[in-house]
Parts: sequence; C-alpha cells; structure tokens
Amino acid sequence: MKNILKSQISDEDAVKQVQSGTNLKMFELLYTRYHEKVFEKCFSLVKNKSLAKELSEDIFSKAYEKLSGIKNHASFSSWLYSLTYNHCIDYLRYKKKLHYPDWNRSNEIPEIIDETEENLVDINYENLMKIFDLIHPEEKALLLMKYQDNLSIKQIAGSLRISEDAAKMRLKRARSRVVFLYKKEFFI
Repeated sequence: MKNILKSQISDEDAVKQVQSGTNLKMFELLYTRYHEKVFEKCFSLVKNKSLAKELSEDIFSKAYEKLSGIKNHASFSSWLYSLTYNHCIDYLRYKKKLHYPDWNRSNEIPEIIDETEENLVDINYENLMKIFDLIHPEEKALLLMKYQDNLSIKQIAGSLRISEDAAKMRLKRARSRVVFLYKKEFFI
C-alpha cells in the first residue's frame, strides 16, 4: 500500500515536503526514482562504474543540500540532470584537466560543417556511441542534454554555466565534430 501511495506522489509534492521539513523521507522517494538515471548519466561521461557510483552519491548529497534553492518553475528531474551534468563536467575539468576551450583548440576539425547539408542516412547506433567516446565529455553532455533529455538552450547554458550563444556555438561544433568523425571513421 505504501508503494502505491509513493508512486502517486509527484516530484513537485515530494520536493515541497522536503523543503518545508514536513517529510524528509520524501527525498528517499526522489532518490529511488532517479538514482539509476543519474548513475547512468555519470557512467556515460566518466566510463568507470565505481567512479560513476561515487559521483552519483555526491550529486544526491549536493541535491539534498541545494533543494531549498530549486526554482519553482524548474522540474526536479531537469534540475537534477543539470546538477548531474555540471558535477561530472566539473570533475572532468578538475581531475583530467579537460578545459573545453583548450581542448577544442588542440582538436580542431577542418571546417564547421553545415549539418543541414549532410546526408548521413546509414547511421549505426553502436558506431555513433564509438564516436561519442572520441569527443570531449562536455560536447557529449551538450548533445545528450539536447537530444536525449530535450533540454532547451537556456537550460543547457545554465547547466554548463555558459552563455546561451556559447551553448549554441558549442552544440553546433559538437554536431559538426560528430559528423566529421563519423564520416572519417566509417565512410572513408
């Protein structure tokens, strides 16, 4: 009976109960709902299960601490995913010294390709995932946020702490790099 009631509680109601202090157990409900997804996002960026587990636990600790500051117009899941991407990217920047502007300069593609003119009809998912492993984690995060999580440019920019124009340009560059590398790896 308790599980049925818990499944009927919206994220918004659970957040409000935790924020007000009336039912701190509701954070456990949010944790249960989202832990696996957060872990998977971490793993997709760091490619190490134990590290992804550690990062996901850190993210939920940070989420609990910052929950009082969640904006009313943001859904909990979008806010949590932004926190997840941000935390993982910060980790990679700090530990692996993968500062995107420096990395981008040393990994330039010949020219920015206009994706609208590209005709990659035979894209294989497994091959695409191989290409995703070749690009910078921040570019991968951008593409996942945009096309997997359907976040807006504004949400992406906020998550990565960059301007909306920078998010648009980096997203365009990331798409171009994927197209370029995919063609180079699988069509030539």
